[in-house]
Amino acid sequence: MQKLSLTQSLNQKLSPQQIQFIKLLQIPTAELETRIEEELEVNPALEEGMEVKEDEMDSVPEEEPASDKEEEVNVEDYLQEDDFSGYKMQGDGNYLEDDKEMPIPMATTLNDQLMSQLGFIGLDERQTIIGKQLIGSIEADGYIRRELEAIINDLAFSQNIEIDLEELEEILHMIQTFDPPGIAARNLQECLLVQLERKKEHSKEVQTAINILTHCFNEFTKKHYQKIIKKLDLESEKELKEGIQLITKLNPKPGGISSGLVKTQYRIPDFIIENEDGSLVVTLNSRNAPELRISRSYSEMMDSYNKSDKKDKKLKETVTFVKQKLDSAKWFIDAIKQRQQTLLNTMTAIMEYQYDFFLEGEESNLRPMILKDIAEKIHMDISTVSRVANSKSVQTEFGVIPLKFFFSEGISTQSGEEVSSREVKHILKTLIEMEDKRKPLSDDKLEKLLKGKGYMIARRTVAKYREQLAIPVARLRKEL
Repeated sequence: MQKLSLTQSLNQKLSPQQIQFIKLLQIPTAELETRIEEELEVNPALEEGMEVKEDEMDSVPEEEPASDKEEEVNVEDYLQEDDFSGYKMQGDGNYLEDDKEMPIPMATTLNDQLMSQLGFIGLDERQTIIGKQLIGSIEADGYIRRELEAIINDLAFSQNIEIDLEELEEILHMIQTFDPPGIAARNLQECLLVQLERKKEHSKEVQTAINILTHCFNEFTKKHYQKIIKKLDLESEKELKEGIQLITKLNPKPGGISSGLVKTQYRIPDFIIENEDGSLVVTLNSRNAPELRISRSYSEMMDSYNKSDKKDKKLKETVTFVKQKLDSAKWFIDAIKQRQQTLLNTMTAIMEYQYDFFLEGEESNLRPMILKDIAEKIHMDISTVSRVANSKSVQTEFGVIPLKFFFSEGISTQSGEEVSSREVKHILKTLIEMEDKRKPLSDDKLEKLLKGKGYMIARRTVAKYREQLAIPVARLRKEL
């Protein structure tokens, strides 16, 4: 038997204004200017410039007639727009893109370079089509990872060209003679061999390197050097070392930066910390604090309506539009101010927490600090601090540093103190840099060395920090 019933429940739901504020808070300085320009375009009630207070209005010179200056705002034109809505009416508008690209200069792509070289090797029309198909299959790093059988099928279906594997490989080998060396290889082994084969002089070192890659590639990747010496029957360890040194100078990614247009990204600091006679002062980047105000003409429209008899239907429609734009403009100005205050509060709390670091720039002075520490200090939610930390940076005397750099977990010392994991990572990196590369330190040995320095740390934590530093295991750090 079906039954209808009413239930009451409390749910948290973000208002459109809160959603827009979150979006404003998380965007970096470089994008804030664009966001403000977008708002100025869609809202005629919003203007750039300092806000004029009411008691200062009398001192402001009267504007010249519209005929002598710019044309007055025509409200009727705006009423023809499809969208009258302000922030109080709209939902989560898609104002921000997660990945906006900086303007980039024109450049020759890797594909263009290869196509140009294809025209110089004297292929007939059919072979040229096959060559273009192969070049089109080259990925950004310079490799062809698509199976040659699949390329044969592509040629049959899209170009109506029948070709066997032997002929396709023949044209592929021609392309592998192009610059940059190693291009169009199907795997790392082939890429390195192609580069070695192009050496003008096939010296003993080159031949040793070719033999290592051809017959002992698996042992080479795992650094099993003694197995290589035995398998290739090399005369000495020196002979092996010379071959390996030659291999390590080759380019494993021949596509490199030529694979496409290069994007130059600039990090614009959101904050500036200066040391003024031993005292630190934090300020917002001026681009984070734009001057915005409500349009005086729109305010006067509302004043005129409030003094009228309010019976004209057309006037009511006009005023509804004006009110929506005024509300949106007021909210946007308040949101920008709130953004500025939130950013300053967060950065000030971080600066106070990491005061010793900002004075001297020594990584060892970093204190353990998590998002919760700052959130409690400024009485805000952890998610708010996270949004600020993930996308902002600060200019110091030691360079521009992302805020997330200052957040790290704590490690206990023998004396019971808490030190930043960044300090431990720094020491770990130093130990590995100073190790004997013939006998690199295992994670167990690194753990004992760190404990000897007073850091109470587990082996699995050593392994985690080593991986975060992108340092391979001991076996792969071994050198001859």
